[in-house]
Amino acid sequence: MSADAPLPLLSHTEADAIVAWRHGAPISRRRMLGDIERVAAALPAGRHLLNVCSDRYHFAVGLAAGVLAGRISLLPSTLTESVVRQLLVDAPDTVLLSEADAPALLPGTLPRLIYPQGERHDGPAQVPLIDAGQLAARVFTSGSTGLPQPHGKSWGRLVRNARTGARALGLDDGRNFALLGTVPPQHMYGLESTVLLALHGGGALVAERPFHPAEIAAALAALPAPRVLVSTPFHLRTLLAAGTELPTLARVLSATSPLERTLAAAIEAHCATRLSEIYGSTESGQVAVRDSAREEHWTLMPGIELQQRDGRGWVSGGHIEAPVPLGDAITPLDSRHFMLGARDEDMVNIAGKRTSLAYLNHQLLAIAGVVDGAFYMPDATADDAAQHGITRLAAFVVAPTLGREALLHALRAAIDPVFLPRPLIHLATLPRNATGKLPRAACEALLAAHRGSAP
Repeated sequence: MSADAPLPLLSHTEADAIVAWRHGAPISRRRMLGDIERVAAALPAGRHLLNVCSDRYHFAVGLAAGVLAGRISLLPSTLTESVVRQLLVDAPDTVLLSEADAPALLPGTLPRLIYPQGERHDGPAQVPLIDAGQLAARVFTSGSTGLPQPHGKSWGRLVRNARTGARALGLDDGRNFALLGTVPPQHMYGLESTVLLALHGGGALVAERPFHPAEIAAALAALPAPRVLVSTPFHLRTLLAAGTELPTLARVLSATSPLERTLAAAIEAHCATRLSEIYGSTESGQVAVRDSAREEHWTLMPGIELQQRDGRGWVSGGHIEAPVPLGDAITPLDSRHFMLGARDEDMVNIAGKRTSLAYLNHQLLAIAGVVDGAFYMPDATADDAAQHGITRLAAFVVAPTLGREALLHALRAAIDPVFLPRPLIHLATLPRNATGKLPRAACEALLAAHRGSAP
């Protein structure tokens, strides 16, 4: 098949194949195609579709309905009034798709389609074919390092992305894996690994998105084997700390930030299965995998090429629309393998000494009694300039049983004193987003609130 040949809306070959699970009940390809046709027919006029459905099956139907109707799905990783207003500046013909119990965004401004329930009918016997070059979605970066930025994704590239991922992860062996995700489908990782991997890798997506360890265990128990848990280091660390017993898993997938080898090994032991970690970005999509409990290096996915240009790693080929620079420091080992260093914005240089935020976070989280925590390097201020130009690190920590002095004492034993946080801010919880990241704007707000309340 040529790179430009039309590609199916779903890749399951049998009409009765299970493509999804919802509330413990299977959903067939014929049923899903009928739902897709029904939603596509109900969409109001407008070229852009803001799909905020929290039910993963509803989201997947909405995404496919948009593709079938020639719409472009807008997928911001966070949803605030300011984000929606900016979307409308760039795409004023946007239509909102949501469940009935979701609050309306900018009432009176944004046309809204409530996901239709009502009477259902089976879809066509043949799966519709979609032009590979059709622009299917604009996915936005997380905002963890600045303002969210949109990146266009064609249907062909999205489908090839999913098929490449299934092959690289060894999930293309013909078994109907049930993919349960703790991440939202609007995020690039969630889109790839909980929706597209199911629809174009022969698996079945799961409508529910559990968060707490007991909810994850119950949702997995409601599914037939083979089961795959798609999650993040933050969610997996929480699951491990809870010690909740899980049903048999075929695999655990992780992405969004690198896993320490010791943590990966502990997760494998607890879940009694193999953990595969995915590396990628919103701009490039997934590009590499590794078995984190045994490997430090990454292996490029089939068809992806890595080149060094001007001191930066660039990826191209396969499902990548155009060559993309990587935000992390890359050390190639050979044509298919590389080592990953810190992101440029992750590096910290204070008084001539260098480290990374990832290293500092690892040391903070390793302290007994720390439930959650993160270091933060704020932008330089006039006060910093007055203090010989030194910008000080801050840190946010959830540690109910540890006081400030105990935490600083533990940190002094692990890191250089110049990297000790000033201030160290205790919180009940950290305002992580749905993928476990801390958006920079949230850190700025926390620090500003602390400075405003300081005597």
